[in-house]
Amino acid sequence: MNQKILIHSCCAPCSSSVFENLLNKYSNIAGFFYNPNIHPEAEYKRRLEEYVRFAELMNYKIFIQEDPFEIWNDAVKGYENEPERGKRCEICFRLRLEKTAQFALKNDYNLFTTVLSVSPHKNSNLINKIGKETAKKYGIDFLEADFKKQDGYKRGLKLSKKYGLYRQSYCGCKYSTK
Repeated sequence: MNQKILIHSCCAPCSSSVFENLLNKYSNIAGFFYNPNIHPEAEYKRRLEEYVRFAELMNYKIFIQEDPFEIWNDAVKGYENEPERGKRCEICFRLRLEKTAQFALKNDYNLFTTVLSVSPHKNSNLINKIGKETAKKYGIDFLEADFKKQDGYKRGLKLSKKYGLYRQSYCGCKYSTK
């Protein structure tokens, strides 16, 4: 069976090594940029523009789903003081992975994943747990991965340098800048 895989992406640097890896394994790949968590708006626009530029360089299809920041802000209300990797992050991962699964189903993708696990600051076990739960809920397959392994994160750093990618200093949410 020809797997069509939709890959949730948060930014070009995190996407770089993941897409390089998956483009070698799958013939039908697309990126999905859905990140209502990124704040402020100027940062969101900068990451989106860089993501589009990188996708054009690597020649893969992308989809962009834009929802207002308030969707994310309302979802994490009450968890503003949670530390990085806490309950707020879990809510954020679930919000974005659910939207990815919904989009994948609507557009005839039979597999989805996310680049989030490439970051050494993200809990890959939690991301994969949410991915599997989301897959079960929507009746689609989830590609479990810890993309930081086998030097995925380091490779992303090299690719970022090679292509002059903008590398941000925080995950994107307004609470992670503290």
